[in-house]
Amino acid sequence: MAAALVTLALGLSACDGNEEGAAAKDTPAASTSDPDAASSEPADEDAGGDADKEAPAAEGDVAAPGTKLKVGDKAVLPFEYTSDKKGTVAVTVTAIEKGAEADMSAFGEKAAGMTPYFIKMKVENVGGTDMAYASLALNGVLDGGGSTGVILVGDIPDKCENEAAPAEFTTKGASYETCTLSATKGEPVTAASFDEGDAYSDDPVVWAN
Repeated sequence: MAAALVTLALGLSACDGNEEGAAAKDTPAASTSDPDAASSEPADEDAGGDADKEAPAAEGDVAAPGTKLKVGDKAVLPFEYTSDKKGTVAVTVTAIEKGAEADMSAFGEKAAGMTPYFIKMKVENVGGTDMAYASLALNGVLDGGGSTGVILVGDIPDKCENEAAPAEFTTKGASYETCTLSATKGEPVTAASFDEGDAYSDDPVVWAN
């Protein structure tokens, strides 16, 4: 289902959902979609799942689609950034933190009323392939299991910056820490999901508080 997006950007005005002008380069931006429309952040529709999906993935075992985890658990996942940057990583969501509405000021007036959430994680190179400079992000999931309906482009310095893998992220055991920014005007964000690749696009791995 096509979603009509309203772009939120510093210095950008819009009328009836139509953009006027273009956002400045490197300016943080966000967009909201119709709550009933499709979103890039999938809903956690199946809060239950089979018993084997409830257990954290063991070291080296790739997490099955639909696996449910707790914040602090590790999931081993296949990850492809480009055709030349693919391998196996272990992702541990270390925290899902609520920010303040004032933190969204860099996104302009159209972000007024939005509360940011900071999804912090540790990423480890499990496969030992060269994944230097690859960037991984997770999606925020609302308390009721739905999508936030918000797409953010940018980050909040000193609070949540989406860091790419360092140059040394080329060997087994290499790791780094990063953060994904999510935001909502309604229910709180209480979970994060990984939906990269065909296997996980409809049945993501989810970490919940």
